[in-house]
Amino acid sequence: MTLDSVADQLTFRLANEASWEDLQLVLGDSDAGQCHCQRFKTRGWMWAVTTEPERAGLMREQTNCDNPGAKQTSGLVAYLDDEPVGWCAVEPRTAYPRLFGRTPVPWKGRDEDKEDDSVWVITCFVTRSGYRRRGVSYGMARATIDYARSRGARALEGYPMMPAAGKDVPWGELHVGHYSVFEEAGFKEVSHPTLRRFVMRVDF
Repeated sequence: MTLDSVADQLTFRLANEASWEDLQLVLGDSDAGQCHCQRFKTRGWMWAVTTEPERAGLMREQTNCDNPGAKQTSGLVAYLDDEPVGWCAVEPRTAYPRLFGRTPVPWKGRDEDKEDDSVWVITCFVTRSGYRRRGVSYGMARATIDYARSRGARALEGYPMMPAAGKDVPWGELHVGHYSVFEEAGFKEVSHPTLRRFVMRVDF
């Protein structure tokens, strides 16, 4: 984390308790603002089988923004002094059908029950432009642990990336989170299925 980290100053709202306007401010013109967290939810190549307005509509239904009485939502919105600064998608792993396809990330070298909906997963971090590199994702990673546990999860996973020494990963690819974000929050490495990708997990 940077010296001016705000991780400990953040507050969090369930996405259904936040406004759609707040969430859109966070997503802005980032890659997530075009994907709307449908990458792992869409069967097939997302860009070919959905339009941007369709993806936005799906995300609004999934988050239930502006509906504090909703029983379900799909993530957390982070605030700094009442200003929306971050988004984190976290749900039962079974909510992401694309994770059960050809991707090797969750399953390579593992014997897991793919239908176990008590295992939750973090699939996306977004920090609002102007607040990046200040530890927002670190604070969000910590918050997901208490949130998933309170919803009955028995474990929480993430699939972060860590670039090779001397190499950079484009910001858009790091929506899954950096290895250090999960490590600092207390996640433990489970496997290392690809050169840059890891499976990190907390068991409750």
